[in-house]
Amino acid sequence: MANEKPFDNVRLDDVRDGDLKHVEDAQVATDKEHNLTLKEALRAYPKAIMWSILLSSAVIMEGYDTILIGSFLASPSFVNTFGNTGSAAAGTLTITAPWQSAVANGAYIGEILGLAVTGILCDWYGNKVVMTGATVMMIAFIFFSFFGESLVLQLVGQILCGIPWGVYQTVTTVYASEVLPINLRGYLTSYVNLCWVIGQFIASGVLVGVENRTDVYGWKIPYAIQWIWPLPIIAVCILCPESPTWLVKHNKIEQAEKAVSRLQSAKSAAAIPTPRETVALLKKTDEIEQEISGNSSYSECFRGVNLRRTEIATATWTIQQMCGPVLQTFATYLFIQAGLASNTAFDMTLGLYAIAFVGTILSWPMINRFGRRTIFLGGLIGIFVCLMIVGFCGIPSANNTKASWAAGAFLLIFTFIYDSTVGPLTYVIVPEVSSSRLRHKTTVIARNMYNITCIWTGVLTPYMLNPTAWNWGAKSGFFWAGMTALSIIWVYFRLPETKDMTYAELDLMFEKGVSARNFNKAEAVTMFRETRLGSI
Repeated sequence: MANEKPFDNVRLDDVRDGDLKHVEDAQVATDKEHNLTLKEALRAYPKAIMWSILLSSAVIMEGYDTILIGSFLASPSFVNTFGNTGSAAAGTLTITAPWQSAVANGAYIGEILGLAVTGILCDWYGNKVVMTGATVMMIAFIFFSFFGESLVLQLVGQILCGIPWGVYQTVTTVYASEVLPINLRGYLTSYVNLCWVIGQFIASGVLVGVENRTDVYGWKIPYAIQWIWPLPIIAVCILCPESPTWLVKHNKIEQAEKAVSRLQSAKSAAAIPTPRETVALLKKTDEIEQEISGNSSYSECFRGVNLRRTEIATATWTIQQMCGPVLQTFATYLFIQAGLASNTAFDMTLGLYAIAFVGTILSWPMINRFGRRTIFLGGLIGIFVCLMIVGFCGIPSANNTKASWAAGAFLLIFTFIYDSTVGPLTYVIVPEVSSSRLRHKTTVIARNMYNITCIWTGVLTPYMLNPTAWNWGAKSGFFWAGMTALSIIWVYFRLPETKDMTYAELDLMFEKGVSARNFNKAEAVTMFRETRLGSI
């Protein structure tokens, strides 16, 4: 099977059944996708872009809340309500490191549960149904966070809200990767990262607005704002077309062609694949993967060729967390522990997410120009340098104002590099290296590994920063620089370049066992043509 060309068995059957036209449509669709210019794609797929953007907006909710809970640990309002121990030095309330870790990581536990069922439910019911159900659950679960006035209820609220967030993490990325042509795929999958940043920026602005409140509404108002998103998201889920890839996988060919028609402009140019040609390519991609994989169970992700694809997806998403972005989550707390005033710390955090927003947008022209591997590797190198400098800034005492400002400045530079490279590129790479039949499940496995990584990084970081625990402060940069160094080594040897390849071509490259450093578009195109013509 490993040396057998996936199209070889299919070709003879196609000829006998008079279905050679179907084979030719798949090749025409491939050629058109490779020759499609960015301008033509933007004109031809405005509706696909719109639906992807609207559906991805669900991730804004997750980005919003992840910043809330981390920043609340430094909020007088939250600490006054939930503080459970006195500081020997200042005689004031604080929240101990174990409870900081528990509450800050509760959502990741829920996300692991949500992700686990998403891979199965999406296979059965599709993206639209699963997203709608998750958003209805979200409306109910926010009540726990808003009304819970004990740390136990706050933890329960975070765990429950994490379940629909797990659904959002999978469906939004997969949907964006499946409804757009090659040269738009990178923009819209990386847009998911921008939604994270938008949520974080909105949260930072809301927190600045309530920073002077010391009553319970200082933390309840930010929670209540979460109820703004669910109803619009439900409307989008009901109205948007289902992924054509999912429809083809379930042999709903006619519905798949209608879905493609809804994703394309009514006045589409001849340069783009027609709905029939697009579906033909999706069908051939599915046939290749059936030859290689056989089924679409979770266990299949760890067999044969798919094991390598799962490794790449999982490691890529793990690295996104291992290179230190947890410092952004605790940015306000870190700035205060580094010696900055509380109001200055909140303002710096707001600036941090404004920089993240700009960085993500600036990643878009780089994505199609330089490719995935180059940007990801270059970003990690820049992050390593920034984290080392932040660590050195933590060596002087907290009373050293210049060192504190320097640590804050390089954390902002770190944010810009991260959100213009590693942050958005992860959302591009993971769905591209996954096979179409296993894309939901591979994304679930990869994102769950990310969440597990978030748990241990989220548990360690409060101990690093908390003055009642390890009290490392900015010296935490050294630890994350070490993790980044390990990530750089893996990326250099294992991460392939997936730019400008159709999913069928990527299937063949992985099936052939091409090494990470030898992945290239030219070889993929040649391989696809040879397998197509192999037995005719």
